[in-house]
Amino acid sequence: MISTVTRRTFLGASAALAGALRLPAATPSFAFPTDPAHRLSVSTYPFRSVIKKDGMTLQEFAATVVDKFGVYGIEPWSRHFESIEPAYISSLRESFTKAKLQVVNIPCDVRVRPLGTPEEREAAQTTWRQWVDAAVLLGSPSIRIHVQPAKTGDYVPMAADVLKQISDYSSQKGLVLNLENDAPNTESPDLIVKVLQAVNSPWVRSLPDFCNSMQIHDDQDYNAKALSELFPLAYNISHCKDVEIVGGKSLTVDVDRIFKIANNAGYKGFFSMETEGSLDPYAGSRSLIASALKNLKS
Repeated sequence: MISTVTRRTFLGASAALAGALRLPAATPSFAFPTDPAHRLSVSTYPFRSVIKKDGMTLQEFAATVVDKFGVYGIEPWSRHFESIEPAYISSLRESFTKAKLQVVNIPCDVRVRPLGTPEEREAAQTTWRQWVDAAVLLGSPSIRIHVQPAKTGDYVPMAADVLKQISDYSSQKGLVLNLENDAPNTESPDLIVKVLQAVNSPWVRSLPDFCNSMQIHDDQDYNAKALSELFPLAYNISHCKDVEIVGGKSLTVDVDRIFKIANNAGYKGFFSMETEGSLDPYAGSRSLIASALKNLKS
């Protein structure tokens, strides 16, 4: 957990860090839709009990998205892929195209150690390159990756170094790499801002999750200020949720307030519904979509 002093330091200092970030002129140029229903996506992550476990394939789930949710984006979780071989990815692309879906991002939860031994670092780069290639074939603007800290060493320059390596590859393919405020201890907003400053590339961006930073401090003002720093550094994807369950406790946020933060930051990318908690994922996703449409149409 972050102390009050640390929290104040982050909230005061991260603005300076974000302000110091000057992205090069050559930036990604994905053509984002403006229609609200086409800016919204359903994440497959909340459907872990449905896809694969209940026998439903990713392709079968994709075929239901437009009818069940009325949106035209999908964010397929890496662990719902059966393979990243080109033949499978091509068949997946055909399924998404037939379902009239745009892939908005691929969250890559893969077991790699980018700050491990030299062999582990090279293996991580190889795995990430494979996911970059898969994402390009699917027409996704980005993938989300994790750079977990090493046991020793200064995390920020080490993370920046491995991200520069993979972004050299992804930028040639026109693909963005996203860092999410996901794990509270290792992917806090202040660390993400510092790493993005160190990388200083338009191809490495933030992925603001509406609720994850509540795990650091159960304070909606803290969460809002953290997102105010992350949204200006985002490009194409944000995770929309209204609750995070930690140790049986519900950490909730004001979704309307966060949409205002995104709008004030000039964010034009996609919002992916990542419902959490005890709600049925279908009902939870529909509820979030209703809130998102209200804010995007207002």
